Amino acid sequence: MTESGIGASVRRKEDVRFLTGKGNYTDDVNVVGQTYAYFVRSPHAHATINNIDTSVASASDGVIAVLTGDDLAADGIGPLICGVNVTSDDGEPHKAPAHPALAQGKVNYVGDHVAVVIADTLDQAKDAAEKVEIDYGVLAAVTDTASAADNSQQQIHEEAPNNICYNWPFGEKEAVNDAFSSAHKIASLELVNNRMVTNPMEPRAAVGDFNSGTEEITLHLTTQNPHVHRLVLSAFNQLAPEHKLRVVGPDVGGGFGLKMMCFPEYIAVMHASRHLSRPVKWTATRSESFLSDAQGRDHVTDAYLALDKDGKFLGLRVSTVAKLGAYFS
Repeated sequence: MTESGIGASVRRKEDVRFLTGKGNYTDDVNVVGQTYAYFVRSPHAHATINNIDTSVASASDGVIAVLTGDDLAADGIGPLICGVNVTSDDGEPHKAPAHPALAQGKVNYVGDHVAVVIADTLDQAKDAAEKVEIDYGVLAAVTDTASAADNSQQQIHEEAPNNICYNWPFGEKEAVNDAFSSAHKIASLELVNNRMVTNPMEPRAAVGDFNSGTEEITLHLTTQNPHVHRLVLSAFNQLAPEHKLRVVGPDVGGGFGLKMMCFPEYIAVMHASRHLSRPVKWTATRSESFLSDAQGRDHVTDAYLALDKDGKFLGLRVSTVAKLGAYFS
């Protein structure tokens, strides 16, 4: 009789390699001749970019290049995409404002990517980043989820009036109305689901390596799905034809879904490597992760339950305001 595996201990196969320091994460990848990227990020949640002066930073020790959103736009690098389409209740597709890898004209969250400095060492890139001078025109920000769509709130994107990306109804509306009209009792509850920082142990990282001889790019990436990144970065961001783009996902130190998505840093690193014909490496600090990683939750929900005289559930009506942040991910 064959023994069932249910309840039996399972010997783990991968632990020894990781516990003895033999893991291979993206930050462990180093390519001959690589340079280092460091991002200049917005200190404001909402502001116009009136001017960027990179002259002093560009002349700093070890600096190879300082790139801005205008540089990426001039080279035809497309914005990030949202991989899911939602049809609103008016039959129109959702309003998804363009999300450039480096901000163009305006920043829309604290930590928004304004410029990237490429240097021979990481310390040189960090030092030069402090010398990038940016003239911001600070605008009002929207931080309260429940009132974000009120007429009195600051408009963030022209493409999304009243800060509404979509109104997404689903369920059996008429049946629910009938249930509530015949209910003996209606119970109600307000739920506030706070925003969550994903925060895996390994921060995001990327190493872009462009081969000018073959015009191929290899991207080492903290990814849970290298195939999706390869498709998106080639088809939508025009960084390389798909057959000339190789995405390598080594060991991943936690992800929780965060590392499924494409982020601005990956586009900037790949473009910089192609632009300079040199490998470019970027690894997020923990502070950068808190600012720039896609976050979750942040919902305000009103829920109503219709019951008959015996306490049997007849229907459920729920209305949720969900904050999606500055951009879709």
